[in-house]
Amino acid sequence: MDLIIAAVMPHILEIISIVLASILGWAGNTARRKWGIDVEARHRDALHSALLTGARLALERKLEPKAAIGLILGHAQASVPDAIATLKPSARVLEDLAQSKLREAAQVRGAEDLAEALR
Repeated sequence: MDLIIAAVMPHILEIISIVLASILGWAGNTARRKWGIDVEARHRDALHSALLTGARLALERKLEPKAAIGLILGHAQASVPDAIATLKPSARVLEDLAQSKLREAAQVRGAEDLAEALR
């Protein structure tokens, strides 16, 4: 009996090590996907926040649309360069986002101006 156990034990240990390596590989891959998505979401949120802040600043300065877009993009690039570097949006996508945030800020400001006028 001892002879059989001695002969089988190396194979059992090899099977156990393969199973453990598979579990660790799966856990590592799952963690990488989860945290990678979280990091991307944080960068995306930071970029959108910087663009909206730049849009509010452009509205306060009463800039023309083209100058406003330039200010918004400059503010985002200065505020969240890591987010832009990580997400790698094209210049066109950044410009579209800046225009969208400018419209969003203008709508909010218009609602605030209307509320103020109604008081």
